[in-house]
Amino acid sequence: MTARLTGQSVDRVEGPRLLRGEGRFVGNIRHPDLLHIAFVRSPVGHADIASIDTGAAEDTPGVVAVLTADHLEGVVAPIAIAGPPELAVTPFTALARDRVRTVGEPIAVVVARTRQAVADGAAAVAVDYRPLPAVVDMHRAAADNAPLLFEELGTNVVYETEQSWGADIDETFARADHVFTRTFTQHRFGHAPLEGRVLVAGYTPSDGQLDIQIATKRPHAVKLNLANLLGLPFNSIRVRTGDIGGAFGSKGQVGRETICTAAAAVLTGATVQWAEDRTENLQMAGHGREEDLVVEVAVQSDGTLLGIRADMTMDQGAYPMPPYPSSLFCNLVKMLIPNAYRLEAYAFRGRVVATNKCSYIAYRGPWAVETWVRERMLDEIAAELGLDRVEIRRRNLIDQDQPTKMITGPTVSGITARQTLDRAVEMMDLDGFAAEQAAARGEGRLLGLGFATFIEIAPGPPDFAQSAGFDLRGELTWARLEPTGDLTIASCQSPHGQGHETTIAQVAADELGVSLDRVRIVFGDTDSTPFTVLGTGGSRSSMMGAGAAKAAAAEVKAKVLAIAAERLEANPADLEIVDGSISVRGTPDRSIPLAAIAQQAWFAPSSLPEGMDQGIEVTVEYRTPPGGWASATHCCWVDIDPETGEITVPRYVVVEDCGEMIHPDIVEGQIQGGVAQGIAAVLFERHFYDQDGNLLTSSLADYLVPSAAEMPVIEVEHLEVEPLHDADWRGVGEGGLIGAPAAVTNAVADAVRHLGIDICEQHLPPQRMRELLATAEA
Repeated sequence: MTARLTGQSVDRVEGPRLLRGEGRFVGNIRHPDLLHIAFVRSPVGHADIASIDTGAAEDTPGVVAVLTADHLEGVVAPIAIAGPPELAVTPFTALARDRVRTVGEPIAVVVARTRQAVADGAAAVAVDYRPLPAVVDMHRAAADNAPLLFEELGTNVVYETEQSWGADIDETFARADHVFTRTFTQHRFGHAPLEGRVLVAGYTPSDGQLDIQIATKRPHAVKLNLANLLGLPFNSIRVRTGDIGGAFGSKGQVGRETICTAAAAVLTGATVQWAEDRTENLQMAGHGREEDLVVEVAVQSDGTLLGIRADMTMDQGAYPMPPYPSSLFCNLVKMLIPNAYRLEAYAFRGRVVATNKCSYIAYRGPWAVETWVRERMLDEIAAELGLDRVEIRRRNLIDQDQPTKMITGPTVSGITARQTLDRAVEMMDLDGFAAEQAAARGEGRLLGLGFATFIEIAPGPPDFAQSAGFDLRGELTWARLEPTGDLTIASCQSPHGQGHETTIAQVAADELGVSLDRVRIVFGDTDSTPFTVLGTGGSRSSMMGAGAAKAAAAEVKAKVLAIAAERLEANPADLEIVDGSISVRGTPDRSIPLAAIAQQAWFAPSSLPEGMDQGIEVTVEYRTPPGGWASATHCCWVDIDPETGEITVPRYVVVEDCGEMIHPDIVEGQIQGGVAQGIAAVLFERHFYDQDGNLLTSSLADYLVPSAAEMPVIEVEHLEVEPLHDADWRGVGEGGLIGAPAAVTNAVADAVRHLGIDICEQHLPPQRMRELLATAEA
């Protein structure tokens, strides 16, 4: 009998291809007539363009074309991103025409026959700039007298929102025993995937077909944006993606370079390739984070939370990047600050500000600041009131047996945040650590232990999407039983390292009753997968991608059993499929191969049961099921060198509940990878701009990405609870990077609190720790 695949760390389907160097990466595509593209980019953060001289570039040997905004006029429409009515939308061109607003902004496209020729041609383009005052501080940008990025708006504040829930916020604060206020600063950092952005665009003038091969997690979104911006028929564009060397959100947006490369293919009638280098990636591929929040919490003396006021300012950079408006990220934070905690009242005010920086885009848990500020605040409140930081959480967490709604609307049922905290407390040995910490202080050493408890949308309950302001009912999947008895699933997912070819196939193979090698997952091709602009993101793939595959395989199975029932003269309910063979339960000697049923369906359709069409193909819309929250508590131990300010992490523990695990090794790998990025965000990574808008971290010599040697062993423990439904596989894509910054900074705060040092910022490299330690109370 076939062993159940779901729940097993089977060999990955995509593993041999990648380990042997046979992956299908876009940067490796070769074409006999392939042309290469390079972008001429602004070296300044804010300036008017007086002139662009392309003559020398056009005369460079090997150069085929040099394109500026004038050449794209009438070919590429202005980019205008849709959003809520409060969002100020200013259309901008794919190539800068009259003004540049950030370092790295594309001004011209050079097309040439070789990489050397295209580099030479780009270097030969002469641009005359008239520098303008830059504004890189979002609070200064929001001021009335700030230099404006878009004069027609009259302001750099592009979005404002103010909303409250529950009881009257002022009355709630008035009756609180205490009100605590802190201002928290989360810095800007990058995605830094192994593979930068890359695409090959080919255009055939004779039939008007545009073929795009690109490293993206949203191929249908690329297709839709190109159709709209280039004015091409939707069905004349095909977008494909194969293997991707990491993304973390940076390959979910449609950059101006993608639009320009497609336009260059159309204008030249050729096949062109653009491959981003590391400087371009750090400058213009998109940044994550950069928010300030003023947080006020009304609390009783026993630690009961009554209400929260949050006032957030977010730096979107100069431009939003299609297809998502920057207001989306602000609104996700707004919704999720209450998280798994009970509140009587909550009020949020937010603004999104344009500055002369790179675009703010989704980065693994783009709403993560909500967990950081809330969990930091809970530790501060506990310290001020002399309460235990575990007990203040236990007192306020929504428990598993209390199905309810978050104060902002989404249903929070089946969450186990408190259970993860309880198990983490057992693993932390708080009493033992307190003794160790005291002894270390006597020796002049600084030890700290911090933790953070939260729930992650994974992908959230059925009412989450509309609560967040958009409509996302479920996920489509196509499935076909081939004449050989093999199963093909066409998924909306477009993986970039998460192992979906394995995990989705595991679920489908179990449902149909076949071996893993008889299932193929088709993804990343707009010609052969269901339409979606979301693709892979939001920790959806486990519950929605695998759930849809399971539902589709179940419908295929139902058709197979209906056909087999007539041949075996049995009730379909009495049949089973084991190892690709259909038989009556208990009598395996009377069986029919699955392939025989498939062949009957395709080649003898007149023999099928009444009402059944030829072949076995299904389309399923899998509706978002209940639950959809992953719960976790992260625990971090730190050791701070008081002389150098260096912070090391000797131990890190995650206790989490993501429902049933399809592939435990992949689950742990996702969590560990996210934690590594979260630790790196606090101790290493940060983007810096000077006052003129120059990016000072445009190479990996300046932008510090840690190696494995700087990371601790990350222990992961899984809770097993009763599933809410038969596809209770919740995602873990964002959680590692959501929880880690809060746990690390709480640990640092714990290590230095006795010195009178407040930790209200997230980036804590050695230099900054030395500065903070210099302010320590005697």
